[in-house]
Formats: sequence, C-alpha cells, structure tokens
Amino acid sequence: MHLSSYLGLLETGCATLAKSYRQVAEGHPEEADVKRICEQFAAQCDHHEELLRPFTQRYGSHPSGEPERLHADGLSQTRSGGLGLLRDLHDLYLLASYLDMAWTLVGQAAKGARDHELIQTVEQCAKQTEAQQKWLTTRLKAAAPQALLVAD
Repeated sequence: MHLSSYLGLLETGCATLAKSYRQVAEGHPEEADVKRICEQFAAQCDHHEELLRPFTQRYGSHPSGEPERLHADGLSQTRSGGLGLLRDLHDLYLLASYLDMAWTLVGQAAKGARDHELIQTVEQCAKQTEAQQKWLTTRLKAAAPQALLVAD
C-alpha cells in the first residue's frame, strides 16, 4: 500500500508550508496583511499536520523506499522589495498547489478505502488549502502591476 507515502508527503508538506508562511511573514513585516494572513495560514498548516497523525499511525508514514523526489522544498530565505514579495508569494502558491493535489489524491484513496474519518479530514484540510490558494492568487494579482512595472 502506497497511501503511507502520500500521508508522509502531506505531513512533510504541511510542515514545510507552515515554515515558509512564517518566513514570509517575518521577511515582509511592512506588509501588514501578508504578515497577519501568513501567520494565520501557518497555524492552519500546523493544525493539518496534527490532524494527519492518527492516519499516519494507522497507515504509516514515509516508508522505506519512498521516492526521493516526492517532496517540495520550502523557502530558504525571503527576498526584499516589491518583486521579492511577488516571488515569495508565488513560491507559497506553488507549495500550496503541491499540497492541494496531494490532498486530492489522498482523498481519492480514502474514498476507495471507505475511511470516513480520513475523508472528513481531507475535505476540511483541502478546503482550507484551497482558500489559501485563492488568497495568494488575489494578493499576487494585486502586487503584480506595482512589482513588475515600477522599478524598486
């Protein structure tokens, strides 16, 4: 059974995204909305990781032989200026999208296994991850004209 691989991916992905949200919040304190929302999203990701624990105990997590490329790297540092903010938000969007697809795939497996608890957890977490993507999309659209057309 390979469900454990994707549960491990979600577990690591949630931790990575939470850390990346916190890094962007700390790296762009002048953007009050970004700081506040990124901190809120980081807490959501922490909660998602907690919600996964019963399922990683049930099905396992990170089995030996897991494909090495089955992960996403978080932000290593934040960038400065308007273009830096745009690029940091874009990176967050990519990480959230990565998790969104993983939630979808685990949700399909949960339905196949008829694991109603896992189905409910996936639906809750996927809904919040989707909301994160929507906010990131809106914030990226708002930041793009200034960042891309006006020199820092």
